Amino acid sequence: MNFVSLQQMKEFILEGEFIPLIQLLKATDLVSTGGEAQLVVTDGLVLYNGEVDYRKRLKVRKGDVVEFNGHKIKVV
Repeated sequence: MNFVSLQQMKEFILEGEFIPLIQLLKATDLVSTGGEAQLVVTDGLVLYNGEVDYRKRLKVRKGDVVEFNGHKIKVV
């Protein structure tokens, strides 16, 4: 049997040059608080362009893809 992992893709429209990773997680309602966002990043639960990234202040820019908890966010 083959199983397909279904991920929900969200698009986030970036207003400026970048958004910090923890703010992106909050803005897309994947976490409730900034503290929760910091924890999931430092615990290595967030993928940035397909790789684990531990930087809380990572500058996410247009074209980047962030994955967390079965959700994908494409920044446009």
